[in-house]
Amino acid sequence: MQTYTYKKNQKLFNRALKVLPTGIYGHLGPVEGCFVPISSYPLFSSHAKGTYFWDVDGNRFIDYMCAYGPNVLGYNDEDVDLAVANQMKLGNCTTSPSSIMVECAETLVDTVEMADWAFFAKNGGDVTSFALMIAKAATGRKKTILVNGGYHGVAPWTQKLGHAGICEEDVANNLYVDWNNYEQVETIVKNNPDDIACFLATPYHHPTFTDSELPSKDYWQKIRKLCTDYGIVLAIDDVRCGFRLDVKGSDHFFGFKADLMCFCKALGNGYNFSAICGIDALKDAASSVMYTGSYWYSAMPFAAGIACINKLKKIDGPKLMQEKGKKLTNGLVDIAKNYGFNLVVSGVPSMWYMRIANDDSLTLHQEWVSECVKRGVFFVNHHNLFINCALSDEDIKLTHEIADESFKVVKNNHKEI
Repeated sequence: MQTYTYKKNQKLFNRALKVLPTGIYGHLGPVEGCFVPISSYPLFSSHAKGTYFWDVDGNRFIDYMCAYGPNVLGYNDEDVDLAVANQMKLGNCTTSPSSIMVECAETLVDTVEMADWAFFAKNGGDVTSFALMIAKAATGRKKTILVNGGYHGVAPWTQKLGHAGICEEDVANNLYVDWNNYEQVETIVKNNPDDIACFLATPYHHPTFTDSELPSKDYWQKIRKLCTDYGIVLAIDDVRCGFRLDVKGSDHFFGFKADLMCFCKALGNGYNFSAICGIDALKDAASSVMYTGSYWYSAMPFAAGIACINKLKKIDGPKLMQEKGKKLTNGLVDIAKNYGFNLVVSGVPSMWYMRIANDDSLTLHQEWVSECVKRGVFFVNHHNLFINCALSDEDIKLTHEIADESFKVVKNNHKEI
């Protein structure tokens, strides 16, 4: 099986270095150290369709990062793109918001089990920050409980003291607990009975570079009761998981009811907007907060969101993706065993994390992933991966074949295993 080369990618990157910070800034950039070795990875895409994207060298990849989550139905889904094209003829960014915003909010309220209202922004971090502001406005309190290792965006409050640009004041009102440790949460709440506005966490724990963890039995039910008893707003960051576990919301999937739910990623199949849904009791607090943006009323993403959500409901997208994810990951685990590798898979099959557990350094895992990428299967070694509805059985079969050859290469390089 021929391996890819990236001459045009490198040439374009050299151009980018002259006009863009680090050439590619943020977590997708080679300086971040998430792509090891960087020579195995494409740097720029040229186009995408379905479950694939092509880089500027013409290499095709089965994409299991799905643009870090937004590709849920398949790139350039015809139904979503048609809805956007029809809305584009009517208008997009206008002085008064388009009436389609109301329809999009109604769609979310009719779909997400806990939702009595919806508010739209652009990025996941916009709505996680808004969740904290709503909670503080509603309670008159200032502290937030967060889970160690959780990711909620890049606003200063989400980052750690010591990171570039972060001051002590940015994180002074954060209180941290370990995932699945209810006792820690209870202790902090009882020690700060009148200070905590919000408990914010993802529905299950999906940090980078480590296994995902599902909630322990009754964890969320106990957290729900504790928050209710102490007047704390329970906010769920469903930015990654949203609509891949349950179209009714990941709180519904795990059997509890959140007060606020934050969505983005799979909300519009790649069209850029985010949403926060809330209960009636927090509607006045949300209304009282000054929060807006230049493009938050853009109509085309709302059209995409309506089409995307309705299609996910029609095809039962979460069930479909979990079935595909289980078939894919079960096969990968079995192939790994054939070569003496222990491939550990964690999380929910539609949004899983995996690592070769034969060594703690992740060196073997990085090597295997890079061999897969060079042959046309786009995995990463640091982050959870995603399934999209366009993934076919043939794609899964080809992924298994490429994974097999890649394991063979790594095995030949490490005969001690």
